[in-house]
Amino acid sequence: MPPNTWHLYLLKPLIAMQFDPDNQIIQLCAHGMELEGEGKPDEASAVFQQAWQQAANDFDKFIAAHYIARHQKTVADKLKWDETALRLALAIKEDGIEGTYPSLYLNIAKCHEDLNDFAKAKENYQNASSYTGFLNDDGYGNMIRGGIENGISRVS
Repeated sequence: MPPNTWHLYLLKPLIAMQFDPDNQIIQLCAHGMELEGEGKPDEASAVFQQAWQQAANDFDKFIAAHYIARHQKTVADKLKWDETALRLALAIKEDGIEGTYPSLYLNIAKCHEDLNDFAKAKENYQNASSYTGFLNDDGYGNMIRGGIENGISRVS
């Protein structure tokens, strides 16, 4: 997988669901990822914010929130956006969305861990673990499973 593209794999479970290569929000987020790869994080952040502002439904908002979370300056702000992405994902009632839950819960758990709230971190690592059956047996799935297992070990 090319550098800085593993986050695009969040979309992988959604391809059968609502993935539309002509979707403007997905195009904006892909452009933001390109900017990240070019070492332009401030420009990438602005593009992700633009995606959020233009998002018209829960699916588009979920995608934008996920990428916005990655560009927050504080753990508390990152947690807010990660929780927003999860809340939106949970509101999407289509097959395939469950494959995003392990990563989303993992991100939230790590924020709580970084904030020294180990009880909430453990709860969210366990939530992430409960959805790993929706992950593929590939590099991305193994990376997420490993992150969950390592997180549980650190907070237990």
